Amino acid sequence: MEHEKRPYQPIENYGIIGNMKTVALVSLNGSIDFMSFPRFDSPTIFASMLDENKGGYFSVEPQLQDYNTRQLYIPGTAVLLTRFFSEDGIAELTDYMPITRDPKSSVCAIVRRIKTIRGNISFRINCVPRFDYATATHEVEAKSENELIFTSINDGGAKLRLISNFPLEINDQKGCADITLNESEDAWIVLESIKTGDEKELKHITYYTENTYRETISQWRTWLNKAAYKGRYSEVIYRSAITLKLLTSAEFGSVIAAPTFGLPETVGGNRNWDYRFTWIRDAAFTMYAFLRLGLNEEATQFLDWIYELCKNNNLQLLYGIDGERSLSEKELDHLDGYKGSKPVRIGNEAANQTQLDIYGELIDTIYIYNKSYKPITFAFWGIIEKQVQHVIERWREPDHGIWEIRNMKREFLHTRLMCWVAMDRAIKIGEDRSFPFPEKEWRAVRDEIYTDIYHNFWNNDLQAWVQYKGANNVDASALLMPLTHFITPLEPRWQSTMKVIDRDLRLDVLIYRYHNHLEKIDGLDGEEGTFNMCSFWFIEALAKSGEIDRAVENFEKMMGYANHLGLFSEELGKRGEHLGNFPQAFTHLALISAAVELDKQLGRIKGFNL
Repeated sequence: MEHEKRPYQPIENYGIIGNMKTVALVSLNGSIDFMSFPRFDSPTIFASMLDENKGGYFSVEPQLQDYNTRQLYIPGTAVLLTRFFSEDGIAELTDYMPITRDPKSSVCAIVRRIKTIRGNISFRINCVPRFDYATATHEVEAKSENELIFTSINDGGAKLRLISNFPLEINDQKGCADITLNESEDAWIVLESIKTGDEKELKHITYYTENTYRETISQWRTWLNKAAYKGRYSEVIYRSAITLKLLTSAEFGSVIAAPTFGLPETVGGNRNWDYRFTWIRDAAFTMYAFLRLGLNEEATQFLDWIYELCKNNNLQLLYGIDGERSLSEKELDHLDGYKGSKPVRIGNEAANQTQLDIYGELIDTIYIYNKSYKPITFAFWGIIEKQVQHVIERWREPDHGIWEIRNMKREFLHTRLMCWVAMDRAIKIGEDRSFPFPEKEWRAVRDEIYTDIYHNFWNNDLQAWVQYKGANNVDASALLMPLTHFITPLEPRWQSTMKVIDRDLRLDVLIYRYHNHLEKIDGLDGEEGTFNMCSFWFIEALAKSGEIDRAVENFEKMMGYANHLGLFSEELGKRGEHLGNFPQAFTHLALISAAVELDKQLGRIKGFNL
């Protein structure tokens, strides 16, 4: 069922709001163009980012001529302001999602406050849901002049409730209104999800207008005040922390890699994936970032989630936010894709891949948690022992690697490095807590992995540690070697590897993860952009290597590639445009890690002010 054409916006033209249940992407023109509702992994109700003709949207548009727009967050919050400027007036749209105190509550709402700052401005409002990834039809019923109910016909009876403090109309199965606000006047409109049996929890519009704005601001600032970090770069670090928090499930403690699917790594190409799941690697790194900032409760919830997952089952690469293990991949052929980028996929076949590095990232986070926050229990030690046993039995195996190479398995350097990390950190935890474990065996395996990496991944002709055994090219994931304390930055072999990465993968401050054109190793067509997280790894490696001036300059220049709200996608294209799913957790956690390390190194330099 087609609707008014909604021309594609650049990916970087969006801000996000959320409530730790789901996220909505709000464009610079005030339109919500992507949202899975009511959970991160639910089908979309708005997805015009993936099909401009039938994806669905929720717009608030001031009827102004030749206007400009700007967006900003209320400081220390996820409350988003979109402002519209013209000769005829200034309008302001405030978007946020109230945070329910009960994480298991089914209540989920978007609150939109519309205000005229100067002048006399008319607004056109259209709520155009498209249920079940724009495959399900729906009915609309007016319960009153201020309340509409949208009911999906063949999507399990999913319902939405649209309420406002101005009259609403039904036009072609959409909720719409035209209102005029004089100077300093405002109006409110709220979209709620309805779960059968929970109708009693639905609120009157006055609840939202009188309570939720200040309460939501207070909740975000109360959370952020728990952060122990008070150094340089606080503003960008806190924005990244809020972004990571928005991607964390309040109900389960899991964290998604990104809130979107189908946003392409190459416009017009087929590198289009669904990131609305919990990768153990990404989630562990996210918790590491939270722990570095002193935001410890998130790590506790995540490790509780891990414990329940691993009590009776082996660890797998990725899960649904509720621990779902089956994530079969499907193509949505009816959607055109962002600017024609097809296929549009939901689900992710990577769940079936072998990626042995996840044990290292997970155990490293547990090590930091045990060391800096709270001692783990002996019962949890049993979970670690189980993961270590997998490493002992399988570390020599080739796998698909951190980049999820679909067409082959290799003995990847990053995987082998993380197998060493898993053994090393497990030994340290065991020693710190005096837990019983086979010290001789574990140490022998750790040392054997170290020797294998040091000698067998070294390419003497290239003078670098390479992407996989026998390769002739470097991979940006090698930047984690000094960051994980496998090697000192002063090691000659590392310094030589850094020079090769600098020469072969760097464009100013932008870093490619690897050069696919050399061997077409990932089996996919099209070029890639530079990877933002790799750029922040490079900055952190510079800082650890003592190249502070260069690291500072690179960091500041890299922040210039963020969007207007300080948000990053996965990659940057040839024009510096954002590519891939947005915003990307991995980029923001790497940003936090680089900024904290840079701050630490700057603090060691007497007389250095920034």
